[in-house]
Amino acid sequence: MGTVLANREFRALWISEAVSVAGDQLTRVALAILVYERTGSAFYAAGIYALTFLPALAGGLGLSQLADRYRRRTLMVVCSAIQAVVVATMAIPGVPLWVLFVLVIIVPMVQSPALAAQNATTREVFADDDAQYLRSQDLRGISTNTMMLLGLGGGGLLIGAIGITWTLLIDAGTFTVAAILVHRDVRNRPPAGSKDDGWFDGAKWVFGDRRLRVLLSLSWLVGLAVIPEGLAAPLAQEAGAAPESVGWLLAADPLGFILGTFLISRFVPDRHRIKLIGALATASVGVLVLFALKPNLIAALVLLALAGAVGAYQITVMAVFNSIVPNEIRGGAFGAARTGLRVSQGLGVAAGGLVAELIGSAMNTVALAGLLGVVLAIPLAVAWSRLHEAPAPAKPSTPDNDTPGRQEAA
Repeated sequence: MGTVLANREFRALWISEAVSVAGDQLTRVALAILVYERTGSAFYAAGIYALTFLPALAGGLGLSQLADRYRRRTLMVVCSAIQAVVVATMAIPGVPLWVLFVLVIIVPMVQSPALAAQNATTREVFADDDAQYLRSQDLRGISTNTMMLLGLGGGGLLIGAIGITWTLLIDAGTFTVAAILVHRDVRNRPPAGSKDDGWFDGAKWVFGDRRLRVLLSLSWLVGLAVIPEGLAAPLAQEAGAAPESVGWLLAADPLGFILGTFLISRFVPDRHRIKLIGALATASVGVLVLFALKPNLIAALVLLALAGAVGAYQITVMAVFNSIVPNEIRGGAFGAARTGLRVSQGLGVAAGGLVAELIGSAMNTVALAGLLGVVLAIPLAVAWSRLHEAPAPAKPSTPDNDTPGRQEAA
């Protein structure tokens, strides 16, 4: 995996993403604490945290297409600069709450096209080496999850040590570093697409291809796999564990994901990884069925870590996705895929909470989610086993085509 770091362009993209992710987690924690200290309202504290996620939905589906219409390096640099200024403004003591809420909306909105550009550029960097591209995605998956854990886990400690203002300024600094690295080390390639393309050509092309529909459906099963995170507190209670164990339950899945990504990358040949997507997707939700046995805390942690480990198939899903989608619409296509992923996670957590409230058991809710996931995953896995070797359909040559890429891969 370390061989991909010899590529200067990827190294800049990788470092900029890692430091930005860590800074984002610090900001989420800092803003939640800041708003709670100023208002004393748990509702407002939760609201400011939620706002760091929700605008990415609209930005992912709409603004991601900017990554196809403009130079991707320029877009990444401009977006990082805007985010640095916005977060630095948040750090000004006494900023009115309404201004803070507006600024919080801007950051993830701007982040969406930057992520789409970064995702597409990484594929361009390794356009002639599929094996190294897959390794680069493994490394991104490991580092991103590690930085999220460090940022969330250490955020409170850092804020206690240096204060909210300096913590926010650190996040602003991470965006500045990202902008400098990308501008210095990433090639300034011409736009991949055209400003004359239809605004949602990427999304239309994706959903017009049966193979990609099946692939994304397997990815969006994470909406069921994420339900234990939303029920961490009642799960700890049912397991007879102390409230402090909620953090362990939340950390188990991403820790498992990091380990699973490394093991799959190290021991599973590339050609087999694509074939195993369906089986691993089924296993990632199937493990949750065992919560029907009412495991204790240790067993619950093992189950969640195991679910996270096999859930590392998500890395392969996005690598295959980016390899199938034409470069000129890759930004918009990525935005559609990421938006679907976010929506599935949000709906999954909300539905899990509702079901747990109705049946009175978080563990039974998780088990039911796992059972539903298996029922959905098996036919999708069978379909993927038949479709994964099919050639991709050609991108339509006319931007105003109403049904781009309607051929079904078979």
